Amino acid sequence: MKKLLTIAPLALATPAFAGGGSEGFFSVANTNFVVLLAFLLFVSFLAYMGVPKLLGSQLDKRAEGIKADLDEARALREEAQTVLASYERKQKDVAEQAERIVAHAKEEAATAAELAKQDLKDSIARRLAAAEDQIASAEASAVKEVRDTAAQVAVGAARDIIAKQMTATEGNKLIDAAIKDVETKLH
Repeated sequence: MKKLLTIAPLALATPAFAGGGSEGFFSVANTNFVVLLAFLLFVSFLAYMGVPKLLGSQLDKRAEGIKADLDEARALREEAQTVLASYERKQKDVAEQAERIVAHAKEEAATAAELAKQDLKDSIARRLAAAEDQIASAEASAVKEVRDTAAQVAVGAARDIIAKQMTATEGNKLIDAAIKDVETKLH
């Protein structure tokens, strides 16, 4: 009703009312007055039928829907922030774990390198010892071969010298002495 009272002075300030013709503004012949009456009647009918309440309730429902959507969006945003924080923590944990794995791998690599160096040193030492043994064996074999050759040469030289200086009777005496020597040693 307050709106109607605010509209009335505006309607009275129209050019038709200000003109003040012969019939006046409040005449049915004045189209502006008829339109004003029809408009006021229409607005009154809408007010009587409860259209403003219906529009208000529809607007309230829409406002509640918007508020519910905003609350849901706010809740989703908070949930998203929680999930983001969780993923950031997980990412940080994974990065720390990766750093620990890399550090452990470096330690294992260093340990493996040290073991490989030690194994290489041991292998070299074993090969040197084997080579030294082979050299000693070769030296002993060479010395034995030289001794055997020297003995063969000495026996051959002694045989030649004895053969040249010895006579048949002396040879028989030596053979008999050797046989007696063997008999005494065997019995």
